[in-house]
Amino acid sequence: MIPWLYRWLPILCGCHCRDDRSFHFHGRRFPVCARCTGELIGVLLAVVTYAFWHPSGWIAAALLLPLIVDGTVQARTRYESTNGKRLVTGILFGYGGIVLFFLSVSAAYSFGRALGPVFFGPRPAG
Repeated sequence: MIPWLYRWLPILCGCHCRDDRSFHFHGRRFPVCARCTGELIGVLLAVVTYAFWHPSGWIAAALLLPLIVDGTVQARTRYESTNGKRLVTGILFGYGGIVLFFLSVSAAYSFGRALGPVFFGPRPAG
């Protein structure tokens, strides 16, 4: 399974896999960089916790901002983010992005159910 992760996770995440921006464990680099590791953790947290609790859409959207700001400032200036910051901003971004996705799917489903009777008539009782 480990060779599969090292081959496909970078492709699925669109990760650059730079050695200096990745975590290492027992001398071995993680299959994706610190930011992508954080995003994966955030996605998993959102999937596990969404049914029990999730923030509003505005808060979920705000969770995307730290990664956008950190990445943009790093790309346009001499500022170099740390792997710890990359991990935290990645977790927030992954969590916020999946919550927004789930909220969008839920809203589309509700909208479709509301439009159903308009196009197909009322549902039969029972």
